Amino acid sequence: MASKPNVVSVVRAIAEPVAKELGLMLWDVRFVKEGASWYLRIFIDKEGGVDINDCVDMTHALNAPLDEADPIEQGYCLEVSSPGIERDLTRDEHFEAMQGRKIKLRLIRPDENKQREFAGILEGYADGNITVSVDGENKVFVKKETAWVKLDDFNE
Repeated sequence: MASKPNVVSVVRAIAEPVAKELGLMLWDVRFVKEGASWYLRIFIDKEGGVDINDCVDMTHALNAPLDEADPIEQGYCLEVSSPGIERDLTRDEHFEAMQGRKIKLRLIRPDENKQREFAGILEGYADGNITVSVDGENKVFVKKETAWVKLDDFNE
């Protein structure tokens, strides 16, 4: 899976005001290659969750600004969707918005107790450090040492 950060940042700058205008929050933007095809994936959210109409509205609203800016050289498929359950937390604002919620995370390398996966309540996030209450004890994880961090929707 390849990523083009410059494409992502350009598309994010285009999509953010469009999402706001529609009463949506831009959750994430990804530009990835899967097999022979490229996909521009826009993830949106709003209080109470998004539905298919929100995705259709965002797609229609994005078409003209994306065509005008033309930030992508090759052909691609535009997909607009909800970040879904067990959504990835990747950006600072994701961690800030999800404080107090249950999360799970996986470390790239096991800790001193040979443990890689943890679940608990997201207590805080600052300077790339994730504070999680695990079994009543606050543990601090360095974001760049995690393979992934996700909401733990199934255990809320």
